[in-house]
Amino acid sequence: MPHTEADLAQVLHTGPFHLALRTALAVRGLPLQRVQHHLAHRGVKVGVTSLSYWQQGARRPQRPESLRAVRALEEVLDLPGNSLIRLLAGGGAGRVDVERPAARSYRSLLEASGAIEELFADLETPSDGGLHTVGHHERVRIGPERELLTRDSQQVVRAHRNGVDRYLAIHRGDPGCDPARVQVRAGENCRAGRVRRHRATGVVVAELLFDARLRAGDTYLFAYGFDDGTGGASGEYVRGFTFAGGQYVLQVAFDEGALPMRCRRFAQASTVAPRGARADLTLSGLHRTVHLVEQGVRPGILGIEWAWE
Repeated sequence: MPHTEADLAQVLHTGPFHLALRTALAVRGLPLQRVQHHLAHRGVKVGVTSLSYWQQGARRPQRPESLRAVRALEEVLDLPGNSLIRLLAGGGAGRVDVERPAARSYRSLLEASGAIEELFADLETPSDGGLHTVGHHERVRIGPERELLTRDSQQVVRAHRNGVDRYLAIHRGDPGCDPARVQVRAGENCRAGRVRRHRATGVVVAELLFDARLRAGDTYLFAYGFDDGTGGASGEYVRGFTFAGGQYVLQVAFDEGALPMRCRRFAQASTVAPRGARADLTLSGLHRTVHLVEQGVRPGILGIEWAWE
């Protein structure tokens, strides 16, 4: 059934943003390519893919240039001033936030937080992607040259917002890493989307697309990995946690030709805080692995460090 002006007026009042935009496009009968053309005439550059993501609810415009495009959209679609911007600012009545744990910023947990925030902004994705982790099993493999070869994750997340359908995975290589050569592997229940790389810090951010759009409170299990092997000798593996709760398991496996002299687990409140809660870990003889298990993760940093000699 075609949308009417009354439908448009209603959804501009209630939101959410993506539904209001989609309804406006339908009522005005404008294809996305034509909208892009009108925006270009107003000096606003935005891709058809971005417009499509906005109307699907797959992404929300957040950068200053994207918000400028939204204001221009109000003109192109002959909508009341600030009608779309208001829905972005307030989230709209259709947006639901539940079970969202208290969060820490990346800035306190990762030395390369500036690079990560830059890559997130380029993907037009907020640092809080609407998900928090309830279980994470991570396996790291160290190669014969003491380099970080691979890391594999199986992760269970819970949505604290409606409409979430992706996760941004972060990889930071060791000094000397070439992020252009780092490969992303999507495993069960997801597929690889866009990938952004920051050469100066060795950071790679990969978009993992789910097979379903989650409702607030839904859980989702998926797997993914990174193939690296481009950095120098690795001496530790750390994981920063922005949210509390859930179980984290980290296993590090070493090549038989490169075994460390000592391995220890540690915890850290932030990147500038001293490391504490250190405990020696015993390297298994057969599989050459060490591991840690944290039943109730707290915001902060957990990791395993090792000494080669």
